[in-house]
Amino acid sequence: MKALIDLEKCTACGVCQDVCPVGAISVPETHALVSDDCTLCGMCVDTCEFQAIRLPEVGTGAVFDAAAYRGVWAFAEWRRGTVHRVSYELLSAARRLADKKGVECAAVLLGENLGAAAEELLRYGADVVYVVDHPALKDFTDEAYSRCLVELVRDKKPEILLAGATSMGRSFIPSVAAMLQTGLTADCTDLDISDEGLLLQTRPAFGGNVMATIICPHGRPQMATVRPRVMRPEVQPRNGRIERVVLPEDVFRTRVQILEVIPEEDTTAKLSEADVIISGGRGLQKAENFRMVEELARLFKGAVGASRSAVEEGWAPVSHQVGQTGQTVSPTLYMAIGISGAIQHIVGMQGSKIIVAVNKDPDAPIFDVATCGVVADIFEFVPAFIERIKRAGA
Repeated sequence: MKALIDLEKCTACGVCQDVCPVGAISVPETHALVSDDCTLCGMCVDTCEFQAIRLPEVGTGAVFDAAAYRGVWAFAEWRRGTVHRVSYELLSAARRLADKKGVECAAVLLGENLGAAAEELLRYGADVVYVVDHPALKDFTDEAYSRCLVELVRDKKPEILLAGATSMGRSFIPSVAAMLQTGLTADCTDLDISDEGLLLQTRPAFGGNVMATIICPHGRPQMATVRPRVMRPEVQPRNGRIERVVLPEDVFRTRVQILEVIPEEDTTAKLSEADVIISGGRGLQKAENFRMVEELARLFKGAVGASRSAVEEGWAPVSHQVGQTGQTVSPTLYMAIGISGAIQHIVGMQGSKIIVAVNKDPDAPIFDVATCGVVADIFEFVPAFIERIKRAGA
């Protein structure tokens, strides 16, 4: 869908073309034209003094009884015997939202042989942990996990459901929202409750130039995925309960069979969990020079990151990409080497506590967000910096 133009009212003034943030409007001669790139943001509607533009009418979704939905849930991501850090971040955020609404806070844990994982979730603010322990959930598959979560939601009816914007969350949570016929806001960086009791979901939009706050008044549960490391996990022990749920066997049926899971081998820390990230960009010029980034990351006991251009050149795996189309990170220290600072990259790392940028171009956009900037030839500075760290650690 796209914005609609009233040809009788349009004067081809061009104002709408100037304000469109995605360049979806052109004014060739007699009237404005809207392309399929339109995102229905409404900025053209607000600025047209001739009221010649309107947005198409959209339905309100499936009929539901809002009063029947109560509680705030956080999906606890379990992988290979451990609960992902983002689960504790989500649970702390869910606890805060639940307290504002005066409702119960719950965690949902899916997997096999979960052990003491549920007890640990109680320490982070859960009033109840719903546990589904089944052999079919040993390895993640979209179908099995989606059906399990949908079955739980239909039975328990939470008002809000949060999940991590990880590879797992991004893979199956949209399916859950579609099956429940409700809305989903992806990659949120902040959550709150409005005066009307709705979930306020804030996320970057238009390449990070705008922070949009989104509500879902016509669907339940209100669903959002949250970027890892943007919420702070807080230990808040509760006298909660663990409820083990038995679901129908047909829920676990899947067309996919996992034969083997091969973890990615990496000599440095994982990007999503590191307190220090050293990232390289196009300024490194070739793959061999990326070894400087890897060596520096090992010295800091940190992780290796990369800009999109470095990944496209094949210098680093796509799993190391930082940015709007890669991973969002917020380490204590983020060091950008040879990265100019395109907005798509900055969106993915601007939450870092300390940002150090090394670039020979003093006008590079990366310096606008850097805590500390070094204007230097990276092929002179980085080797000298590595040698200095080695001497200090000797």
